[in-house]
Formats: sequence, structure tokens, C-alpha cells
Amino acid sequence: MKKLFSFFVVLLPLAAMAQYKSQVWSPDNGNGTFTNPVINADYSDPDVCVGPSGEDYYMTASSFQCTPGLPILHSRDLVNWEIVGYALNNLYEGDCKLTAHFNTPQHGNGVWAPSIRYHEGQYYIYWGDPDFGVYMVKTKNGDPAGEWEAPYCVIRGKGYIDTTPLWDEDGRCYLVNGWANSRSKFASVLTVREMSADGKKAIGQPVIVFDGNGTENRTCEGPKFYKRDGWYWIMCPAGGVPEGFQLAMRSKSPYGPYEHKIVLQQGKTNINGPHQGAWIHTKYNEDWFLHFQDKEAYGRVLHLNPVDWSTGWPVMGKNGEPVSTYKKPQSSSSVIVNPEESDEFNSPVIGKQWQWHANYDEKFGVPTAFGTMRIYTYKLSEGWKNFWEVPNLLLQKTPADEFTVTTKMRFTSKADGQMGGLIMMGHNYQALVVKRVGKEFQLLLITCKNADKGTAPQEELIATLKPTAEDKIDYKPGIHEDIYLRLKVELPEKNTLKNQKGFVGKPQVRFAYSHDGKRFKDCGTPCEMRQGKWIGAKFGFVAVETSPKADRGWIDADWIRVTK
Repeated sequence: MKKLFSFFVVLLPLAAMAQYKSQVWSPDNGNGTFTNPVINADYSDPDVCVGPSGEDYYMTASSFQCTPGLPILHSRDLVNWEIVGYALNNLYEGDCKLTAHFNTPQHGNGVWAPSIRYHEGQYYIYWGDPDFGVYMVKTKNGDPAGEWEAPYCVIRGKGYIDTTPLWDEDGRCYLVNGWANSRSKFASVLTVREMSADGKKAIGQPVIVFDGNGTENRTCEGPKFYKRDGWYWIMCPAGGVPEGFQLAMRSKSPYGPYEHKIVLQQGKTNINGPHQGAWIHTKYNEDWFLHFQDKEAYGRVLHLNPVDWSTGWPVMGKNGEPVSTYKKPQSSSSVIVNPEESDEFNSPVIGKQWQWHANYDEKFGVPTAFGTMRIYTYKLSEGWKNFWEVPNLLLQKTPADEFTVTTKMRFTSKADGQMGGLIMMGHNYQALVVKRVGKEFQLLLITCKNADKGTAPQEELIATLKPTAEDKIDYKPGIHEDIYLRLKVELPEKNTLKNQKGFVGKPQVRFAYSHDGKRFKDCGTPCEMRQGKWIGAKFGFVAVETSPKADRGWIDADWIRVTK
């Protein structure tokens, strides 16, 4: 398929130096301005902190059940971001019971709304798992792109979400959090409690410091805790996710009472629900707010807005409304870089854009020494309903409103019924897969609507394919299919006008295939792309089978490329 391991391993240092620029969305206009969103991908509930250099910004975001979890992104100017690592491997290593719980997809559960802070030489991330409690991880050596310690349970219990610590000048530590109505049966309140100085346990009782019940500030959640000029500040969203707004509240005591104001809202713009994110003060004495916008099927994409403190309150955007294009933050960096999307699979380490849909098991798949990524067929249990149940989906986030994904792959089958291919996953999903039937393969377009409801998928036969290779000498010979698969995310022309919520139409997913990588044939009827549970739709690879005793088949993905 490709060059041997010994060849491409020499190129690793050079590859590590390369800066990835997306072909489908880059916010840096190259003239000192940027266009929102600064990341047109699903980084829900973002938080950012500034490193000791004053010009290294590190971001994390909700990762829910996907692993590795707690993505770490780095920027030098708040506009150009790259993925540099993850703070979590599997959920929750060291706790056998909880690890087993997340070995199967737990859609929408797990890591909710984290916060990242730098304190006394280490980076800390706190988050609320609504089913199990408040957790914290910290760096081992002060490098957020490096190794992180095992997660530590700070407060055990149900309902805790959206946690942020604040270390005060006197060394005392406080924690603010929201509450998940689905677990606690109350919500729209924020509580503050004192923690031990090391941030590892609660030493005080919670105090309700804000109550949005019965007001426009319903669904107040996602609080971030700061201190500025002697004032304690809590910044949080309220009013709902797609239609809400951003609040700022201040008090002379961490326990309130807090006065509050709306500091960012949609107004006359087409950017809906601008809220929940991070206030950043830079070494150049500038202030910025990084937050999300809910774009339904695409997930929650990231916007950057200036912050004006001249009134004593953090008025965000332009007079409290979000900007579309603006001058970049002052910075010594001029590098244009974006989160990676395409992958040549030339490294013995999986690309940082990829996540599994549950806790990773090495039998899901591994990189090879041959310039490919191998994904083994997952053995589905008897009575399985659809791919919503599959943990070994290797997926990444959608990077733009419209884009094309092409992969070159070989599917190897050892037994009837094994299948593998390309998928766009969400509440609806569609996949183009190669499935073994006897001594041949069927190319199937599999469509499932409302997969989360257990709906049975529908199969459409696209073509019957002769194997492109067969094993002649093997204990259990396999047959192989070399093929190019493609998916396009498109917006129907009638839906291209932005609506009042600020996103464009309902994206459609269209698949195609080729045997030479040049002439592609469209497949079947396009499917409406839909988000997953609290996450945007994600694309990547699926490989499954129903035989409990057969040797596994596999995909060897040669490369995957994201283009316009």
C-alpha cells in the first residue's frame, strides 16, 4: 500500500514541524483580521486559560463518552488552533466499575463542560460527570500537551455539572457548579463551596449564589469563576442553548449576593445563542471571550469576540452583539494553523483528530507499520439494533458547512457477513460499506433514521463486487476489496440562506465510490445529517460483524482526505 515503516519513521520529526491548514475552513484572513467561527467544528462548552508565557493559550471542551477525552488545543493568538493532546485516555481508568460502564457507548454521558486553569506550575481540568460526581486531572510535569495524572474524584454524587475552581490571592480555593435537572430534578441555580487549598476535596457546604428559576435567566449553567480588581465574577449562559445569551455577575464575596447583566446576545445578528465559554485577558492588555454557537447537525462551533470593560462590566462583541469579522488579537505569532482533518496514516501513532465512540480496546484497531490504520470488525451481540451500539467507530468532527471526505482502503474479510466502510454518524446515520456475501462483496448504502430510538437500518444494494485479491496461502484465507469511498456534505440550494438561528439549512450527506480514485459513482439517496447526543455529527470508519466465532475481518485505511 505505502512505504515501509522504516521509511516514514524518519519523516516523523519533519511531520511534527508541519503546520496543518484546512482546505475547507480557516478563520485567519491573512490581513490582520479573522472571520468567525474560529473553529468551525464541535468543541462544546469550551474553556481557555493562559500559560505562564502570556502567549500560550490552552483550550479544552466537553468530550462526553468519546475517547480519548478532554481534548487539549493550543493557540498563540486565539484564532489559529491546533490539537496537541488529550487529558484523558479511557473513562475512568483506575476505577474498574466505571471503566466497564463506559466500555459501551454512553451517548451524552461522561465528561460535561470542563474548565482548565493554571495554578502553581501545573494545569488543572475540572468537570462534572452528571452520574458520578466532580472530577479533576492535572498535568504531571506542567506541560498540557504532555502526560496528565489519572482522574481524581473530588465530590462523589449525581447531578453535579459545569465546575470551575478559583484560587484566591490568600490561597483559599472555591468551586462553582451548575446542576443537571435530569439527575437532580432541579436546575437553573449556581452553587459555590470552599475546597481544600489543593483543590482535591470540598471543605465547605454549597451555597446557592444565583437562581434563574421563573425568570428569563432560566437554564443558567456552565459557570466560569474569575476575580478581577477585587470583584468575584461568575460568567455563565442562560435562557437555553440555541436561543440563550451570556450573563456576567459580580460580588465582593465569593458567596454573593451577585448583581448581574446580559453582556452578549444575538440581537440583530444571525449568530444564535452566543454564550458559554472563557474570558481571556492577554499580556497585551486585551480582553476576549471564546464561546460556542449551536449549529445543530454540526454541533457547537467556536466564536471569538472582543470584550470591553470600560463600563465596569464585560460587554462582549460589538455593543453586546457578536461580531462576524474583526481584527485579530495582538500576538507575536503569524502562523496560520487549524485542527487536523486529513490523515495519511503514515505515523505509528493515531492522529489527534480521531476519537473512539467508547472506551478504547486494542481489539478495535491500531496503526500499522505499513502506512495504514487498521480497524478490526467489532462483534455485534445477538439482537443488536443498529450502529448506535457500536463502540469501535473511529470518528472525527465535521470541519465546515460543506466538505468532501475521500478515503482509500482495503477491506479484508475472513467470514460471511463482515462489513466495513465510511460512515457519517448521528441520530441519523448513513454508511457506505463493503460486506462479504459468499465469495463476493456487496457494496451497501446503509441508512438509519432515529438510530437512538432503536430503529432498524435500511440497506440498499449499490453493486456486487468481485474481490480484488484473495489469499492463496493462509490457515484461514481471506478475500480483499480495494476501493475508494467518498462522502460529501452539501447544502441544498434552497436552504443556503441563513435562518434566524444563524446556521444554514439542513445538510445532506451523499456517498460515492470508485475503483481507480478518479471516476466516482454516486450511491443512492442522500441522507439528512443530524447531530448525536450533545455532540455534532461525526464521520469516519465503521467495521462490524455478527459471527461470534469467526476470525475478525478488518479495514486497512491507506489515507483519508478532507477537501472542498
